[in-house]
Amino acid sequence: MVTFTQQIRGRGARTNTSSRFESRQLEAFDDGWTLDDEAPAPLRTHLLPDKARTIIARNTSPDVGFDRSINPYRGCEHGCIYCYARPAHAFLGLSPGLDFETRLFFKPDAAALLEKELSAPRYVPRVIHIGGDTDPYQPIERRLRVTRQVLEVLQRFNHPFTIITKSALILRDADILGDMAARGLTRVAISITSLDRKLARSMEPRAATPEPRLSAVEGLARAGVPVVVMFAPAIPGLNDHEMEAVLERSAAAGAVGSGYVALRLPLEISELFQEWLATDHPDRASRVMSLVRQMRGGKDYDAAFGARMKGQGPVAQMMGQRFRAARRRYGLDRPLPDLDLTAFKVPPKAGDQVDLFG
Repeated sequence: MVTFTQQIRGRGARTNTSSRFESRQLEAFDDGWTLDDEAPAPLRTHLLPDKARTIIARNTSPDVGFDRSINPYRGCEHGCIYCYARPAHAFLGLSPGLDFETRLFFKPDAAALLEKELSAPRYVPRVIHIGGDTDPYQPIERRLRVTRQVLEVLQRFNHPFTIITKSALILRDADILGDMAARGLTRVAISITSLDRKLARSMEPRAATPEPRLSAVEGLARAGVPVVVMFAPAIPGLNDHEMEAVLERSAAAGAVGSGYVALRLPLEISELFQEWLATDHPDRASRVMSLVRQMRGGKDYDAAFGARMKGQGPVAQMMGQRFRAARRRYGLDRPLPDLDLTAFKVPPKAGDQVDLFG
């Protein structure tokens, strides 16, 4: 596995260190052959099929808000440096660094697997969350349409779901989302981390810039889709000062709810994030990490349920107070109705006998 140490255009991570499960750990070093002004070669994105046996993942985490989810992709080309899904690439023998952004897995059988699971005689519907790990509308979705196929199955089964993205590509599926929202079967979350185009491009190099995300909020709202805006992650000393402005613009665009998550740095993400800070924001790197540790009991991260999403201590408390005040100010604190679980129905298959009395 190659280890990179220079900034690569369009990529978030600065290195590609070995998976934590590898017996050999590779480190970068200067062999004297690289010129200071020599740009590294661009990294191509490689796609591989993921032959999953099931598509609905289940969890028992008490602080994520759902117990089942679908992720059409593993790895994400958006390259968000803070992405909490990065460490999962280590289970594939790949790096949570640049491999996570360039070696992507798609699930070609996602729709067929979902139809099979929803058709099981003992299946009991509960809200499914789409995109809990990696973005379901990352750039490869434009061509592969795996997410679109999943939505089409959910629509035919009248199955409720939520979905989160930071991509304006979601507007492509406004026809499905609008239809299901009208029947109380869906709502959407859009992640907006900054209104500063330069900062957003640095943190999330291949994701939509802030204005298209706000346009996505507006477009979905016009289609009748309830939109919740997520200010996530909130990074103290880097983007947290934009919290109020993001909520104000989101409310003006038609959002009906909001949420936030404090920066999380589990496992390899801590080192990757600090490498990125050192190259992109060296003037603020030490202060940002000091504030992060003040929110995490002196550590880079605390994985305890109840604390991992919001942090603890005065810095975390102030962030929470500001968020709640802004949410009230802009009318984003209204309770949202539960999605309808009663409409679920397995549609007839070709060749099934017609029920004359149904």
